[in-house]
Amino acid sequence: MISSQVNAIPTKPDYSAAISELQAQFGEQLSANLTVCEQHGHTMTWLANQPPDAVLTAQDKHDVAKAVAICNRHKMPVIAFGIGSSLEGQLNAPYGGLSIDMHALDAILQVNNEDLTVTVQPGVTREQLNHYLRDTGLFFPIDPGANASIGGMVATRASGTNAVRYGTMKDVVLALEVVTANGEIVRTGTRAKKSAAGYDLTRLMIGSEGTLGIVTEVTLKLFGLSECVGSGLCHFPTIEDACQAVMLTIQMCLPIARIELLDALQVKACNQYANLDLLETPTLFVEFHGTEASVREQAQTFNDIIEEFGGTDFVWDTNEAERKRLWQARHNAYHASSALRPEAKALSTDACVPISRLAECVSATAKDIADAGMIGPMVGHVGDGNFHVLLLVDTDDPVETAKADEIIGRLAIRAIEMDGTCTGEHGIGQGKQKYMDQEHGNAIPLMQAIKSALDPNNILNPGKIWPQPLVIETPQAVEV
Repeated sequence: MISSQVNAIPTKPDYSAAISELQAQFGEQLSANLTVCEQHGHTMTWLANQPPDAVLTAQDKHDVAKAVAICNRHKMPVIAFGIGSSLEGQLNAPYGGLSIDMHALDAILQVNNEDLTVTVQPGVTREQLNHYLRDTGLFFPIDPGANASIGGMVATRASGTNAVRYGTMKDVVLALEVVTANGEIVRTGTRAKKSAAGYDLTRLMIGSEGTLGIVTEVTLKLFGLSECVGSGLCHFPTIEDACQAVMLTIQMCLPIARIELLDALQVKACNQYANLDLLETPTLFVEFHGTEASVREQAQTFNDIIEEFGGTDFVWDTNEAERKRLWQARHNAYHASSALRPEAKALSTDACVPISRLAECVSATAKDIADAGMIGPMVGHVGDGNFHVLLLVDTDDPVETAKADEIIGRLAIRAIEMDGTCTGEHGIGQGKQKYMDQEHGNAIPLMQAIKSALDPNNILNPGKIWPQPLVIETPQAVEV
């Protein structure tokens, strides 16, 4: 059952000695207040909150390094906390331990306009960064919807609405500064756009969900703002038609910046939540970047494509206010969907498949939801084959939770069998551990060997990505 996936840990060690040492080192920066601790556990969607024993508000990278070194000596778990927007339990502390809150590490350290790079601390948010860059003619394109922290986006290998043109975090991170499990500060990479020197430790850290190191500095690629930006939408008779239009758009190499699918129920939710009056059928939100002439050409080509699949009412505009209104409605999709059934919990999941299998995967998932009689709007960054389902479930009802669990499981397995992945951007955390064997097979021991080599005491965000025992030997244990 969904509600019991992460509640099978009966005991945890007593970390009082570690907490005493941390208190002596950091004073008021450390809090063991239960409310504060619960705020630093998992609070999004369906997973139960598992708070840490204490929370440290780090002021700089040296605080992080000192805290990790203390925890390593005491074999006490450490979980880095950014904004708290992760969806698969990455922030939970199933074995207790220390949460290091990184929000105060929010400095933008260096902008190199000529090289199109920027170096930031991990607590900087994507909106903060783009606001800072507003007068430079540059922008940071990765947009997962939530105003996530850059460090958190590195940890989960985030992407979002612009990924179809600008890539994901693995494509825009040039270098990292990371605190390792023994408290050492190391750098991975440089500002050079490429390197053939040694192992690619930067990309090893990206997407590791805080299990291999804690990011304290990030160097990113930036992009120039386009002369012209055009946004629009169009409607389709069916989800299959919309997906087929997306597939042809990508296969024709149209340099579209964003192409987002909302099913009919998601459009209804956005209408109610954002006071829109969109036609409640499967809808594509699109955006084109370039010169005025190229944007007009892209829009015309896109219009020709969608006509082959019954696309109608295609309208687009370069008005900035209208564009922001349109995309704000898209970014509010989670909250809009939740409002369809306020008494229920939102179970958010995602999958990603090769673009040629997109229509098949989305259609089969829609059928699963309908057959189960569930409410589950779908929305997706379909230009790269990634889409999301938000199931609204009474988790106190075992029948509903069983149905939701089956839908999520069928989607994950279906995506893997289509040579895709059980998660395109949410990550594994606790929620999707059971699909790792099917997706990665005998590569799992290799991943675990890397983890053991870099974190022999298993203190860095233990219990995430794959089920595992906590490697802590202590004679003292307390009942949870």
